[in-house]
Amino acid sequence: MTLDKLKVGESAVIKSVGGEGELRLRLLDMGLIPRTRVKMQKIAPMGDPLEIHVRGYELTLRAEDAAKIEVSPCADDL
Repeated sequence: MTLDKLKVGESAVIKSVGGEGELRLRLLDMGLIPRTRVKMQKIAPMGDPLEIHVRGYELTLRAEDAAKIEVSPCADDL
């Protein structure tokens, strides 16, 4: 499952970060690294962008970028 498939309120743990070159490095620099818990906070009315809670802050991502992040669903206790 990818990050863009989470519904509002659902939590997951990042399994892997895809993408290539600068995009992948930018995602990793933003704290989106394997074994990190994330929670979907908001999805814009047209489905893009997405807002997630990660490492104590809110992060907004394009759905296209979120689709490159593999996650495993987990309990909603963030």
